[in-house]
Amino acid sequence: MVTYKYVAMSNSGEKVSGVVEAFNEMDAVDRIKQNHGVIIKMTPVKGEGEGFLNMEIGGKKLDSKAFIVMCSQFAIILNAGIPIARTVQLIAAKTTNKPLHKMLVHVAGDVEAGRSISASFAERGEGLLPPTFVETIAAGESSGNLDKAFETVYEHFDKQAKMAAKVRSALAYPIFVLCIAVGVVAVLMIKVVPTFTAIFDSLGGELPMITQLLIAISNFFIKYWMLLLAIIAAFVIFYKVYGNTEQGRMNLAKWSLKVPVLGNIQELNAASEFANTLCTMLASGLPMTRAISITAKTMSNYFMSTEVGKLAVKIEEGHALGQSMREANFMPDILVDMVSVGEETGEMEKTLKTIAGYYDAELDMAIASALAKLEPALLVGLAGVAGFVVIAIYMAMFGMYAVM
Repeated sequence: MVTYKYVAMSNSGEKVSGVVEAFNEMDAVDRIKQNHGVIIKMTPVKGEGEGFLNMEIGGKKLDSKAFIVMCSQFAIILNAGIPIARTVQLIAAKTTNKPLHKMLVHVAGDVEAGRSISASFAERGEGLLPPTFVETIAAGESSGNLDKAFETVYEHFDKQAKMAAKVRSALAYPIFVLCIAVGVVAVLMIKVVPTFTAIFDSLGGELPMITQLLIAISNFFIKYWMLLLAIIAAFVIFYKVYGNTEQGRMNLAKWSLKVPVLGNIQELNAASEFANTLCTMLASGLPMTRAISITAKTMSNYFMSTEVGKLAVKIEEGHALGQSMREANFMPDILVDMVSVGEETGEMEKTLKTIAGYYDAELDMAIASALAKLEPALLVGLAGVAGFVVIAIYMAMFGMYAVM
C-alpha cells in the first residue's frame, strides 16, 4: 500500500486536503473521487525504500538497536507493575538515541496529560516508528495487555534485526574480495600494463595475440575511464528515477523475483515477512482485514506488498484468506496450504508461527547457499584476471628473449 497526499475540490466547491492509502495511483484516484469531485494535486508520500536488509524497522532516522532496546525496556518495566506514565519517563531519561529520546519526551508529556500512549506514539512517531509497532501497541492498550504487546514487538523486531545482521556479516567477506578485485584490476590496467607496454615497444618485435589483447584492454580503460564512470552514473540515476515511478517500482519488484538465486531468496523472504508479521498482528488482537493491511505495508518487495494489500479487499467481501491467496497465486504453495489449514482448524496464530519458523530456516539456508557459491566464484574470477595478465606479460617476455 502507498500513502498519497492530495488536494481536491469537494462537491460543495471547497478546497480540501488529506491523505489516502491505495495500491497504486489509479486506485488512489478512485478512492479520492468517492468523496470529492475534482482532484487538484496528488503526490505519493516517500517511504523508506525497498531492500531485504532494510526489512521493516521504522523510518530512515530510526536506529534498529536502540529501538529494540526501547521495546525490551517497556516490556520489562511494565511487567514489573510500574505505571505507564512513569515507565515512559524512565525510558526517555535513559535513551541516548536523539530521535527516540525526542519522541519519548513528547510521549511522556502526552501520557502524563492523560492521553493514550498508542495515540501519542502514532502522532509523535509518524515517519519514525514502523506501523507494526504502532498497531500492536494500540491493540495491546485496548485489550489491557500493554506489557504483552511490548514483549511481542520486541520479539518480532529482534528476530528481524538478527536475521539482517547475519546476512550483513555473511556478505562482508565477498564484498571485501570484490573491492580488492576491482582495485587490483584497476592498478594492473592503468599502471602495470602501460609500463610493460613501453618496454615491449622499445625492444621491438611482434607481440603475441594475448599480449596485444591485454594492451588493447588497458588502453581502452586509460582512454575511456571517464566515459565508463559516466555510463555507470547514468545507469544508477536512471534506475533511481525509474524506481520512483509507480510502474517502474512494480516492474523492478517483479524482475527481482525472477532473477536466478536472488528471486528464490526474495520469495522466501516475502513468505517469512508475511507469516511473521501477520502472526504478530493477530496475536495483538487485530481483526484479519486490519492485520492484512498492516502486513502489506511491511513487505519489502513492492509487488508482494501490493498483492497482499489486495487480500484485505477480498476478505472484506467475505472470501477466505487461504482461498484468496490461492487465486492470487503469488505466494508459495506451502504457505497457502498452511494458511488454509489454520483457518479450518481455528489455529491461525499457531499455524502462522510454525510456518514462519519454517520459512525463516529456509531463508537462512538459501542465503548461506548463495554466499557459499559467491565466494569461490569471486576468487576464481580474480584468479582468472590475474592469470590472464601474467600469461600475457610472460609470453611477450619469452618472445622478446627469443628475438634477442
